[in-house]
This record gives sequence, structure tokens and C-alpha cells, in this order.
Amino acid sequence: MPESHIRPALHTDEEALGELDRETWSPLHAVQPRPRPPYDSFFDSNHRPEDFLVAEEADGTVIGYIRLVPPTPLACNQHVRQIQGLAVADRARGQGTGRALVRAAFDQARRQGAVRITLRVLGHNRPARALYESEGFAVEGVLPGEFCLDGQYVDDVMMGRSLTE
Repeated sequence: MPESHIRPALHTDEEALGELDRETWSPLHAVQPRPRPPYDSFFDSNHRPEDFLVAEEADGTVIGYIRLVPPTPLACNQHVRQIQGLAVADRARGQGTGRALVRAAFDQARRQGAVRITLRVLGHNRPARALYESEGFAVEGVLPGEFCLDGQYVDDVMMGRSLTE
């Protein structure tokens, strides 16, 4: 595996993250249509740099990101963090980058005071589900046929795990 490290995202990562997001778009995980020019900004008021961790190679090339946010703005829910996006460049897949990002999200969530972490994943995304399960996530709910993608009904799977074990 090429040497890489994970760090908080910076405003200056916007172009690289946008390119990575478009490069990794797939019906396996996307419920939105494929992005088309002109492209929206990667960062906006709901997707701030401080919500992202970035994986980069030693030369500074961005090869992945994970987005970690509170699932709601409610004070009674602030002990939970939710992964709302994970992307790894095709050339870096299968080399531990996704796993490293998930583990870095655990650490970041703990630093933010979270004791639990959740996510949602499409039922047909077996590679992502296998990664999450191997990192201690369990299926906590399923919304059957929640999305119709390319004429097929796809389940929305909710997964979660404790950060105190």
C-alpha cells in the first residue's frame, strides 16, 4: 500500500474532493443522479470542511474522504455521530484506505464526545456492508425498497455500533 495518512479536510481540498466525488460516483452507493457540469461546490453550509477527514498519499494527492456529522441538530442526539459519505479513489481500493478512514472517524467521533456511531448504506452495496460489519457495525434497521434505482427497488440499511466497547 502506498504510504498515506489521514488528516482533517481544508478549504483548499475542495477541488480535489469534488473530483474524487465525481470519479467515485456509482449506482452502488449513490441515490442522486451522476453529477454533470457545471458542478456544484463540494463544500457548502451543510458540507463543511470540518465535517470531513481526508486520506492523502505522501505527495499530498487526495485518495479518499469520510464525512462525519451529528445525525440531527437536537441536543438529546449529540452523543451520536453519523458517517454520511465515504469515498476512496479506484486506484487506492483494496489497500486499507477505507478501513483507515472508518477507524479515523471512530477516533474523531470519540474526541467530539460521541459514544455511538451510525450510518446508512444501500442494501446492494455488499463491499461497503462487509467493511462496516468487519469494523463492528451491526444492522439496526432496514427500510425495504426505500429507493428505486435504475428500475430496481433497493433497501436502505441502517447500521450502528458503540464507541465505548
